[in-house]
Amino acid sequence: MCETCGCNITPGNEHLVATGGHLAHTSAGSESVEVLKGLLDANDHQARHNREHFEKHGVVAVNLMSSPGAGKTALLEATIDALGADTRIAVIEGDLETENDAVRIRDKGVPAYQISTGSACHLDAHMIHTALHEMSLDDVDVLFIENVGNLVCPASFDLGQNCNVALLSTPEGHDKPAKYPVMFRAADLVLITKSDLLDVLGDFDPHKAASYLQQIANPAPLIEVSAKTGIGMDAWLAWIRDTRADP
Repeated sequence: MCETCGCNITPGNEHLVATGGHLAHTSAGSESVEVLKGLLDANDHQARHNREHFEKHGVVAVNLMSSPGAGKTALLEATIDALGADTRIAVIEGDLETENDAVRIRDKGVPAYQISTGSACHLDAHMIHTALHEMSLDDVDVLFIENVGNLVCPASFDLGQNCNVALLSTPEGHDKPAKYPVMFRAADLVLITKSDLLDVLGDFDPHKAASYLQQIANPAPLIEVSAKTGIGMDAWLAWIRDTRADP
C-alpha cells in the first residue's frame, strides 16, 4: 500500500484525520506510521460492521479487483445478462472520476451506486458503508463491488466482502501473480479475462499463470472467461451460485 501518494486518505475516511477527528493528532504530533495504522484499524472496524449488514440481509458481497481495463465492467454486464431474474444483483462502482461504468450497469436495469474516489486508488470500508445507506439490501442477493483499477492498494483494505475475485486479462501477461503477489494471494478466485484473445496474442500461457499462483501459495481456482464470446461463463456462474449457497 502506498504511503507517499496520499491514497490512504480517502473521501470515506478523511473525517478521521480532519480537525476534530480522533486521528487528527498522534501521540507525538503527526507521525505517518501511527496515522496509517489508525486508519487501517478504523477501516477494519467499519468492515466488520459492513459484514454484519450483509449477513443480516443475506447478501453475498463480491469484491472485483484488477488493473484498469481488465474487463470488470464487461464481465458484470455479461453476468447480469446470464443470471437474468434468477439473481437480484446490485453493483457498487469505484473510479477516480466519472460515472461511466455505473451508467453501463444501470442500462442493464441493475441498480449501481457510483463512488468517485478522487485521488484515492482503492475503495475502503467507509466508502462502502456510505453506499449501503443508499441501497435497499432487502432487494439484493449478490452485491458486486467493482474496485478501482489497481493491482496494489485494493487488496490491503477489507470492505466487509465475502470473497475477492481477481481478474487477469490476457494482454497483461501471465506473470502478474508473481509481480503483484499481495493482490493475487488475497483472491478466492482468479479469472483470466479476454480469453478469446489467447490464440491471437500467443504469448499468454494460462498454465504459467496457474503456476505463479501456486508459487505464492494460493490454491484459488482459475477460470478462463470471455465476456465477449461467453467462454468460461458457465463455470463463473456456477462459482457464484456455489458461493451464494455457502457464503
